[in-house]
Amino acid sequence: MRVLHTADFHAGRLLRGYDRTPEIHDALTEIAGLAKTERADAVLVSGDLFDTGNPSADAEAAVFDFFLRLRDAGIPGIVIAGNHDSAARLASVAGLLGWVGIQAVAQPTANPVDMVRSVQTRGGETLTVGALPFLSERRLVKAADLLGGDTGAWRQKYREGMGFFLRRLGEGFVPGHVNMLMAHTTMDGAVPSGSERTLQFDLANAYTVSGLQLPPGAQYVALGHVHKPQQVSEAPPAYYPGSVIQLDFGEAGEKKQVNLVEVEPGRPAQVHAVPLASGRELRTLRVELEHVEARLAREASFTGLLKVVVQAPAGTALPGLKDRVLKLAPNTLAVELDAQQDDLATPDLRREGLSLMDLYERYHRERRGELPDDLRAAFKEADEAARTEDVA
Repeated sequence: MRVLHTADFHAGRLLRGYDRTPEIHDALTEIAGLAKTERADAVLVSGDLFDTGNPSADAEAAVFDFFLRLRDAGIPGIVIAGNHDSAARLASVAGLLGWVGIQAVAQPTANPVDMVRSVQTRGGETLTVGALPFLSERRLVKAADLLGGDTGAWRQKYREGMGFFLRRLGEGFVPGHVNMLMAHTTMDGAVPSGSERTLQFDLANAYTVSGLQLPPGAQYVALGHVHKPQQVSEAPPAYYPGSVIQLDFGEAGEKKQVNLVEVEPGRPAQVHAVPLASGRELRTLRVELEHVEARLAREASFTGLLKVVVQAPAGTALPGLKDRVLKLAPNTLAVELDAQQDDLATPDLRREGLSLMDLYERYHRERRGELPDDLRAAFKEADEAARTEDVA
C-alpha cells in the first residue's frame, strides 16, 4: 500500500498583505499530480487546510480543487481539522466531501472510536486510520486549573487527556489492516521553523504529547502542526511533512515535501520524502545602509520574495527608504530597520512580562504590518470574553 501524507496548506495565507493562495493552489495541484504518478492508494491531510477559520473564496477553491483532482484520479483521502481551521465549518461540508471520496474528521467526539476511519484500496487492502483533529488546551484544561499557577500540573493534565484519546484510537486498529494514526498536535522534541518562533510558538512552554503516548500498533503516525519536515518518533514512526510552501520569512530556505509511505499489514513502513517545487522562494537580506543599492543589484535575478533589513545606527530616521528599496527590488514585501527587528530576529524570543495583547501585536506586525486600532479593540474584546467564559 502507498499512502501520501501532507499537511499545513494554510490556504488564504497573507504575508505582509500579499496573498500566497495562488502559490498554495499550485502546490496542491502538484501534490495531486504526485499522488497520481506515485500511484498513491490514499492521501492523508493532517490539518490546517486553511489559514483562518473564515477563509476567502479563493482559499476554499484551492482546497476543494485539490480534493476534486484526487477524485478524478480515483484516490480517496482522510483529512482532519487543525488549529487554524474552523472545525464547525469543516464539519458542515463533511457530507459533500464524502461524495468525492474524502472523509473529514473535524471535531473530537465523546466516543473516540467514531474517529477511526477506513479506506478500501484498489489492491483489496484496508487502511484504518485513527484520526484526531486539533484538540485545544482550553478543552482539556479549564481556567480553574490554570489559576492555580502550577504549570507542570496543567501540562500534565493536557497530556493525560490526549493520552486518553490516543489510547482509544489505538483500540480501533484492526489486525490484517494497515493501521495508522493521524493527529494535529505538538510532539516532544519537534523542531520548529522560524515562522513558529515568530508566532510565539515556544515549544519549551507548549502543551506537547510524548512519543511514549502513541499507540504501539500504529505503523505510521501522520502529524501536522509543525511546519519543518521531520521525524519525531521511531517506534512508532511519526513524521511531520511540513507546510507545502515557505509560508513566511521564518521558513526561508526550507525545502518543502510530502511523505510517501509504503507499508503492508503487520510490516514496518518505508517512508520516502518527495520534494515539492511549487511556491516562491523567500529570502531575508540584512544589509548596511551604505550598501543597499549594491546589495540589491546582486539580487536582480531573484524571482522570489524579499524582506530587506537595513542596518543603521540606532535612532536613525530614513524617510523614503522603502521607496528606494522597492525601486531596486519590486519583489520586496518588507523593509525594516535593524533596530526595529532585533527582538524578532532573536531565535529565543523573550515572552516574560508581555501581555497577550503585546504578543498579538508582535505577531500581527511580523505577518501583516502594524495592528489597526479596530483589530486591537476586537482582539481585546474577544480576549475579555474568553476569560469570562473560562472563569464561568
